[in-house]
Amino acid sequence: MSKVFAVMRMRGPRWKSGVVLDEQEDWKEHARFMDGLVEEGFVALGGPLRGTEDVLLIVRAESEAEIHERFAEDIWTKTDLLRTKWIAEWWLRLGEQRVK
Repeated sequence: MSKVFAVMRMRGPRWKSGVVLDEQEDWKEHARFMDGLVEEGFVALGGPLRGTEDVLLIVRAESEAEIHERFAEDIWTKTDLLRTKWIAEWWLRLGEQRVK
């Protein structure tokens, strides 16, 4: 059974400051990859946190290692536009998505 994790990703050194998200290098490939993770049910929620350089993702996975493996396939990980800052298992107790 999969677990719920909060994943914080951050901009890497290749991120072009002052350039909007969808004009960054390889945007379309990254967006297709992320959309695929949503369609598979791996990513439940996600998006940039306003006023920060971070992206918060809520994912369902068997382990932290699986999360690292999946994001290693993303072009933005490969080109160092995004890096994983931290991963924490989330014992979700309230709401529609709670894990029993």
